[in-house]
Amino acid sequence: MDAYIFPPPPITAVPVLGESSTFPIRRVICVGRNYAAHVREMGADERDPPFFFAKPADAVVFADAVAYPQATSDLHHEIELVAALSGGGVDLTPGQALDLVYGYAVGVDLTRRDLQNEAKAQARPWDSSKGFDASGPISSIRPWMGPPPQGRISLAVNGQVRQDGRVADMIWNVAEVIAEASRLWRLEPGDLIFTGTPEGVGPVSRGDRVSGEVEGVGALAFTLI
Repeated sequence: MDAYIFPPPPITAVPVLGESSTFPIRRVICVGRNYAAHVREMGADERDPPFFFAKPADAVVFADAVAYPQATSDLHHEIELVAALSGGGVDLTPGQALDLVYGYAVGVDLTRRDLQNEAKAQARPWDSSKGFDASGPISSIRPWMGPPPQGRISLAVNGQVRQDGRVADMIWNVAEVIAEASRLWRLEPGDLIFTGTPEGVGPVSRGDRVSGEVEGVGALAFTLI
């Protein structure tokens, strides 16, 4: 059967630096609490195995203006290195996992913290705090060869630095994160992996200009409207 009852949604895609083609997004997997100082600021202090949550593909936006979401009065920023996969598989070793990486981007995991805290307090899922519309602003993807980035990762709001760390400070490195994810899902080309955020997460408001950078990868900036 070729007909649909309504037109299917468009594929979400991200620009690729130096290419006319774009990177189509299949799925977005995010890892939580992957920098030790952030783990402590969120009330824990252990090297637990990575845990994951997801965003829908269309939560990812490449835009200069991002809408402040409804149903929250406590929206937080979380700057992240994002790995973009061009291959897939299950039960991968860390070495095999790195072979899947097409490139890297800079992403921000926007979080409705009030909804997340309420859900945690009631032992309920907190999908609505992470997987809402435009909750994953992202930069262009930089094609990459060799070891993953290890340098500075930072975010500023209205020019004031809020988060300032190093990718090398991850508890679980990029290869380990992807390998662990492959034990829970069959990874495929087009998957994005948000690899966690350093300390300094905090609130943002309408009108704020958010800018972030990962050394060697790129930068992004957007205004909340």
